[in-house]
Amino acid sequence: MRLSRDVAGPCLAPHGSVVAVGAFDGLHRGHQTLLAKVRERARALGCTPAVVSFEPLPRTFFSPEPVPRLSSVREKIKGFAAAGMEQALLLRFNRALTAMPAEDFVRRVLCDRLATREVWVGGDFRFGHKRGGDVPLLERMGRELGFAACTMPAVQLHGARVSASRVRALLAAGEFTGAEPLLGRPFVIDGKVEYGNQLGRTLGYPTANIHLQQRVSPVQGIFAVRVGLGEGECSWPGVASLGVRPTVNEVSQPLLEVHLFDFEGDLYGQRMAVEFVAKLRDEQKFDGLEPLKAQMHLDACRARELLGMNPRLSAP
Repeated sequence: MRLSRDVAGPCLAPHGSVVAVGAFDGLHRGHQTLLAKVRERARALGCTPAVVSFEPLPRTFFSPEPVPRLSSVREKIKGFAAAGMEQALLLRFNRALTAMPAEDFVRRVLCDRLATREVWVGGDFRFGHKRGGDVPLLERMGRELGFAACTMPAVQLHGARVSASRVRALLAAGEFTGAEPLLGRPFVIDGKVEYGNQLGRTLGYPTANIHLQQRVSPVQGIFAVRVGLGEGECSWPGVASLGVRPTVNEVSQPLLEVHLFDFEGDLYGQRMAVEFVAKLRDEQKFDGLEPLKAQMHLDACRARELLGMNPRLSAP
């Protein structure tokens, strides 16, 4: 898959393309259905399957408050490639793009950059300056410029629409088994292991640390997890904390700390995927390190139990 970032530039699909447009946070089942349709139609028309998305996410750009997101930029790009997209136009969502009239977006992005023959969107899709563009505008301009505007019906599951907001609400409530069918996979946070202050090691629970930087996670607290190292499957059991470590007051940005059960080895610099299995409790502040250590032991026992392990082996 080829990745591009700019509105201006040469045509990315000289033989034409079928394009999906959207924010695609989390690449849930609804998004997967849309991308599968794009891949199918591109194959039928003999042209390029393509996707147009935006970073930062539009709702993040406009919100005065931090907005949780389901996937990192890296995870989203990998998802596009896995879905069979051959071109991904990941536009920089900035003031210049928000000022672009919807008609200009159609001509410059869909026609000039992607030579679109079909564009696929959700029925409530809005775009362009002050959200002035919608499906009827796409249909009208498509008749004028030679492409078809198509809408994908919402994917329903258990009587309700699959949406990123619904997934975020389930994850925030610790309902990982409820979120998994909507995502089409378990909820995972991926990142590179970085150096910490070694506090977990002194407490008997050495951790691998992943800094989320500016990403706001939809989950916070203490969790039973399974971990994948490198490109491996998430199979190694562990217990994780995601938050700001209120007892030691050492971080202002959320930190994901993972203790892998019965693991020996150096993880620094490696990529790690953390699959969230069950929430154990909310993050809380303790009166010193000894109460914190006692609670960590209880958390480890509970996590081992939930992961089908022997909880009595969790003593540090």
